[in-house]
Amino acid sequence: MTKLKGILLTEGMHGMISQVEGLAKALDINYSHHTVETKGFWKAIPPKFTPISDSVFKKIECEDVDIIISCGRKSIIPSLFLKKSSKKKVFNIHIQNPKIKHNNFDLIVVPEHDNLDGENIIKTKGAIHYLTSKEIENNKEYLFSLSNKLKNNDVISLILGGPNQYYDYSDRNIQEIFSKVNYLVKENNLKLVVIPSMRTPKDTIEHAKMYFGDDNLVLNNIDKKAYLSAFSISKYIVVTCDSSSMISEAALSGKPIYVANIPAKKNDRRFRKFKELFKELNIIRNLSDNLENWSYDILNETDRVSKIIKNKIKI
Repeated sequence: MTKLKGILLTEGMHGMISQVEGLAKALDINYSHHTVETKGFWKAIPPKFTPISDSVFKKIECEDVDIIISCGRKSIIPSLFLKKSSKKKVFNIHIQNPKIKHNNFDLIVVPEHDNLDGENIIKTKGAIHYLTSKEIENNKEYLFSLSNKLKNNDVISLILGGPNQYYDYSDRNIQEIFSKVNYLVKENNLKLVVIPSMRTPKDTIEHAKMYFGDDNLVLNNIDKKAYLSAFSISKYIVVTCDSSSMISEAALSGKPIYVANIPAKKNDRRFRKFKELFKELNIIRNLSDNLENWSYDILNETDRVSKIIKNKIKI
């Protein structure tokens, strides 16, 4: 049977890429990924006030597709335009709350904490993503190849996000996180791995290298293999509070996950609701001066959602 063709539309951020690619892989479709670029003043206009026209965004080269998977505000108008202008029937899926009429999409995939309801809404516990248990296991040895110091030691990994409109990566906030992690490393005789993301400021990475020293491993750059390996070899995982995507990805590991909280600059209600849900599921706890071991059911929402979608479009 010939695979369906898909196009993925995002603004190019890790969390968005992870979600659309994860769903596309789980659906087992052939796909291409396009980063959307909005033109001129349209960048500041909400989709509900924007015409469904290719004059709004830079041209997207693609053949006729069967499925469109979009994520992020800027991807909404291109998704609607490509579906409208197609010569055949196209099934369009949007990930996250589009904040326009739901019937513009065949399906909308949103986390429970968005409180969105409707016949074409699929709710998830946290964010769907592109990681698999098999990938985690296959990359187990990778971090050992970067540092012999990690072998024969218990490892704690610190996964760093980056500043956003809710959380500030000020020197004070980062110092507080580093201080707590460093205390736990010394108190529990652990080795530390620090893994940055696309949003992690360079000066935060440099600060980590100086602060934690040569006895620990601080990655300089984004490294997916290191990310996967950390989920495999770590006894404990610490993730900064600014990324529900990375916390959701870490939940595939089955390891104890601690959230390093940062004081919010503005109302972070959605993040708080997300964390409350993951605490109820016994997946996360707040980073403190103590470490505990606990277990939970590994969360794989991507597979669950893909099965629902396959049934609806008869893949």
